Amino acid sequence: MIAANTKFTSPADLESFVKTLHSSEDKTSRSVRVCIGTGCAAKGSRRLYELFVEAVKQSGQDIRIEAKHVGCHGFCERGPIVVIQPGDIFYQSVEEPDVPEIFRETVLGGRVIKRLLYEDPSTGKKAKRADQIPFYNVQQRIVLANNGIIDPTEISDYIAKGGYAGLAKVLASMTADEVIDEITRSGLRGRGGGGFPTGLKWRAAKDAEESPKYVVANGDEGDPGAFMDRSLMEGSPSSVIEGLTIAAYAIGSSQGYIYVRNEYPFAVKHLSMAIDAARDVGLLGQDILSSGFSFDVRINRGAGAFVCGEETGLMASLEGFTGEPRPKYILPVEKGLWGKPSVINNVETLANVPAIIVKGANWFASLGTEKSKGTKIFSLVGKVKNTGLVEVPMGISLRRIVDEIGGGVPDGKQFKAVQTGGPSGGCIPAEHLDARVDFDELTKLGSMMGSGGMIVMDEDTCMVRVAKYFTNFLQKESCGKCTPCREGLAQMLYILDRITDGEGQVGDVERLGVLAELLEDTPLCALGRTAANPVLSTMRYFRDEYDAHILQRRCPAKECRGLFRYEIDAEACKACGICLKECPVDAITGEKKVPHVIDQDKCTLCGTCWDKCPFTAVKKV
Repeated sequence: MIAANTKFTSPADLESFVKTLHSSEDKTSRSVRVCIGTGCAAKGSRRLYELFVEAVKQSGQDIRIEAKHVGCHGFCERGPIVVIQPGDIFYQSVEEPDVPEIFRETVLGGRVIKRLLYEDPSTGKKAKRADQIPFYNVQQRIVLANNGIIDPTEISDYIAKGGYAGLAKVLASMTADEVIDEITRSGLRGRGGGGFPTGLKWRAAKDAEESPKYVVANGDEGDPGAFMDRSLMEGSPSSVIEGLTIAAYAIGSSQGYIYVRNEYPFAVKHLSMAIDAARDVGLLGQDILSSGFSFDVRINRGAGAFVCGEETGLMASLEGFTGEPRPKYILPVEKGLWGKPSVINNVETLANVPAIIVKGANWFASLGTEKSKGTKIFSLVGKVKNTGLVEVPMGISLRRIVDEIGGGVPDGKQFKAVQTGGPSGGCIPAEHLDARVDFDELTKLGSMMGSGGMIVMDEDTCMVRVAKYFTNFLQKESCGKCTPCREGLAQMLYILDRITDGEGQVGDVERLGVLAELLEDTPLCALGRTAANPVLSTMRYFRDEYDAHILQRRCPAKECRGLFRYEIDAEACKACGICLKECPVDAITGEKKVPHVIDQDKCTLCGTCWDKCPFTAVKKV
């Protein structure tokens, strides 16, 4: 904890404080770290934290025991997660009744509760610590290094782990040009989807003649299934603020903004607390660390418009206008927010900056591939055993992410495709699972890096429906300002609806191709120009499914209603009568000990019989 009225007036003050923190650390103390990231919180971890706090108060122990809440560990599938120190004992799937036992046996008694440890499904081996779990073994955490370790609401926790050392180094010994050169040599590229070289963007803004200049952290994460930025802002908000402050120093800005989705209340809360704490100790505000550099930050909350993730739409929203993209005849680094030079970086991009400054450009450039340096955070979701948040080196294969980290596809199903890059990304089939994950390779495959969403699909996924889902999302989220996006997406969705309804026409695939070509070249912003990727990639790799829908009126994955039917397997049917009782239209007949039958003329394909049959006798055919 930082004492009241503490002010850091120089880099030496900050360094001295860190030394004091480390020297005064109680080696005999014990701690309980409860994950309150989005996934764990949804399973009740905030209540677990309250119970541990109460247990500490009532323990009456002479030794120091601390209960703290921490950010997302990443292993969301196994939450809530609780880690006990000393020993880094990693408990997963913790429930309220487990709290007294954990406190008694592990916190006070030092004994491990084996039933709460992770068990490797392939070997049956128990893992006592996180680094013994395959999910974490393949990862390399830079941006997420503090998630699961520090209390995001305590700036002293961040500083104790090396936080603000990058800013102190910059203000004490580096010019703005030297900072930009370091970022340029590191090879850091934008993590929000565009992949533009960060150093080039900063250099252009610094060289712009007009002033004032602005820096903006883009935390308007809107991709379905994505929660990378959310978890970062909730779990390590100070890293975003430090990176933004260094960016401001580099381009000569005194005012910054963090644009966050209003649907992320804890991200807003933790960022607000981190900003207030930084001001209180002199790391934001006037004359930071007596360097002569002044900078402050404010938070702006978005209203949930996906298009505001695009930088010109975001700027329009910040200015109080409708969040609509603008033509980029003049780039934001020349005329951006309020017509002044502005740098907009994704929050993950900025969170990389402090580590690059402290460890050096060469260190960062040694990670990843020739043109894609460092690591990338992905939200791994869908038909995969270990869903969660992962940070991996650029250049890792899709197969290692899906199989080694994700644990593969569950229920014995076959992997079919992985969709990367958010709703404007593409679907990559099994034949390309060994492809490297970097900006250029994914683009070659008809997808993109995007902000980091990664959705795994199995054999039961209809790829035409996938294309329709993302087209529907983008059509609804389009601002409608430009005709190609507004009308083109509507027409694509109309054709895809027709195909999945069993009314597809010969030539529909070609019509989709024409619309896709139109969208690639003419819309104002990246939302429209990349909107056809889901359709193009599914047509490229799964053309046979389109043909089956159109020519045979059949959905191979048996997902499109009307393009398959339900039948009862006579050999598997136990004549229990459950399906007969549950059918809402009385389409099932049968007597005791006689296999039941579905009347196809009455069946509405509601799927109730398929859901309710305990013997899996109902089949889709």
